[in-house]
This record gives sequence, structure tokens and C-alpha cells, in this order.
Amino acid sequence: MAAAAQTVLISGCSSGIGLELAVRLARDPQKRYLVVATMRDLGKKKTLEEAAGDALGETLTISQMDVCSDESVTQCLGSIQGGEVDVLVNNAGVGLVGPLEGLSLQTMQDIFNTNVFGAVRLVKAVLPSMKRRRRGHIVVVSSVMGLQGVMFNEVYSASKFALEGFFESLAIQLLQFNIHISLVEPGPVVTEFEKKILEQVASTEFLGTDPETLHFFRDCYLPASRQLFTSVGQSPGQVAQAIVKVIGAARPPLRCQTNMRYRLMSALKALDASGSLYVHTAHCLLFRWPRLLSLGLRCLACSCLGSRVQPG
Repeated sequence: MAAAAQTVLISGCSSGIGLELAVRLARDPQKRYLVVATMRDLGKKKTLEEAAGDALGETLTISQMDVCSDESVTQCLGSIQGGEVDVLVNNAGVGLVGPLEGLSLQTMQDIFNTNVFGAVRLVKAVLPSMKRRRRGHIVVVSSVMGLQGVMFNEVYSASKFALEGFFESLAIQLLQFNIHISLVEPGPVVTEFEKKILEQVASTEFLGTDPETLHFFRDCYLPASRQLFTSVGQSPGQVAQAIVKVIGAARPPLRCQTNMRYRLMSALKALDASGSLYVHTAHCLLFRWPRLLSLGLRCLACSCLGSRVQPG
């Protein structure tokens, strides 16, 4: 007798990783999943509807949900048949890049409200049912920036560090309830949204920032960032495929870095417990040896390093 399909709730499905993941799960050949794909603005659902095709209304439904609203989360969960979620994918998130002096505290708080407290809000909503049934899987789309800091991404990185600490701590308790947590950690992901952000910040004034720092941001960081995305960036579909494997794993991993090419860079931190090796190397590559950084990124882009998807 075939097992009943699992209900998978995914946040942030209007585009990118969330959209790709929702479609892949809904089109599972074995029909193992019933996907509830959510987004804050249903006015943006057309792309997902077109991508879902025949799965729409069968193995995939689209619902409105704002992870920053208790009422919205409650309403969304109340609309799920049976009201029970087997797999929660915390994917909704927003980015922020730029010199710290030019960012308002309110802007920083907004990042944490979505990236951190939005994820916490969803977990609090589904945990009672998961604990009662003594089964469940919580997948969190984190980032390699939750493992190592990146210049001019201080606030975004801090939000991902917060996720890493929160969910690693929670994972210990939840094993007692047969509930698994998986932190999926992509590196650079190439999307139209990401391209627009980099274009916008290149011309943003960032009031209150000194000229030297602005020079470092525009003439050192931004060119290196663009090359990083070109050299080692993954598509949303590649990251989504890694998440599909994590969800389908018999023993889900706590952490999964999706990009083998980026692991060479994140390994620097693991080699030195003090953290100095990573900080000094990153500093030298950006400020003293930019040509070496450029050469290294070109080498990482070489196809001989194999697939960019590494499901863990």
C-alpha cells in the first residue's frame, strides 16, 4: 500500500528557489507530495501557475501568506486540508547589501522581521501538530553567509547566522519528537532579483557614508561580487533540486551546502578555529590581491570541478 502524500508548506514561492521547489515537488513522479505554495502578494502568482501546469489544483495549491503576520499565517494554515503540515520549507527572505553607515536601523529590523522572525513564526505555528504526531521535517533556506561573514552584507549575514544558531539549537530537542531540521546553505544564486539589487546599489548614494568606504564598495566589492556570481553562481533550479533530495532523504542532514565550488572558499574558516585565517585572506584578496581573486574565480568556474549541486 502506497504511503499517503506528505503536505509540504513552502514560503516565498512567487519566484526563485521557492517557485522552482514547489514545481519540482508537485511534479514528483511518485506523487509523494501535496504542495501548498505561498506568497505574500497573490498578484505575482501567474509565473508559478504557468510553471505548475497540470499540477495546479492537483498536487499544488497557491495560498496567500505573509510570514511577518500572525493572522496571515494562521489563516493560511487553517486553509490546509486536515490542517497538518508534514514538511515546512522556510524559504521567504529578503536581501540587503551596502555600507553600514548608509543603512537605517528600520531597514535592518525589516530584514530580521522577515528572515528570522518570519521563520520562527512559521515554526511556532506548525510545531504543536508535528510534536503531537511525533514526525515532521523543517527545512530552512539559509546561506553560506550564515557560516561566514561577507563584507557589505553584514545585516543579511547576521540574519542568516541567527537562523543557523536558532535551528541548530532547536534540532537537539526536536530529535526527541522524531522531527528533523535541515539547514540548506546555497552560495550565490543567480536571479533577476539579485541582478536588479546589484544594479540599484551601484548608483545608491548611501548618505552618511565616507568617500573611502563608498570607493571600496563600488570599486572593490561590486566588481568582485559580479564575478563571483558569474563564476560560481547556481540557478534557483539547481538549489531547488538539492532541497528535493534533502526532503526525500531517509536521514535528513542538519546542514547541506548546495554549491561544491563555493565550499573551497568556506573551508578557510573551518581550517582556523580563531577565524583569523578567513578574515585576513578575504581582506587580502579584496584589497591587496584583486588579480589573484579574479584568477581564482575563473579557475572555480572551470567545468572540471564537476556539478555545482551538492545535496549533502
